[in-house]
Amino acid sequence: MVYFYMYSQKTVLKTITYFSALLAVLVSSGCGNIGIKNPFGGKKVATTGPANATEYVCEGNKHFYVRMLNNGSDAWLIYPDHEVNLTKSATSTTRYSSGAISLELNGDSTTLNDGEKIAYTACKPQVKK
Repeated sequence: MVYFYMYSQKTVLKTITYFSALLAVLVSSGCGNIGIKNPFGGKKVATTGPANATEYVCEGNKHFYVRMLNNGSDAWLIYPDHEVNLTKSATSTTRYSSGAISLELNGDSTTLNDGEKIAYTACKPQVKK
């Protein structure tokens, strides 16, 4: 004798609803990465950058962001992988530093030195569109 298990329509609809919700969560969680590659060109999709910060693009296509704080007394330096607070120099109105890191804001020839390892030169502030 063969037994057929009959499920009520309500149980089937509940199961489908839960499965659909789970599938939606799993699929959408993979879309949270801002650095998604462009399928048409292989380059990363453009991002807007940090809020209230100016992007600087330097020689060698290096870039960083600067957010001015405390009425210009501090410059919050935003690298691609970390952030550092720089304080204004007592001797210069355009120089900010913290330890080995120094930032000289000078229009299209802004420079950033991070010790002996990293030197960003000919940095130009980018105009937000």
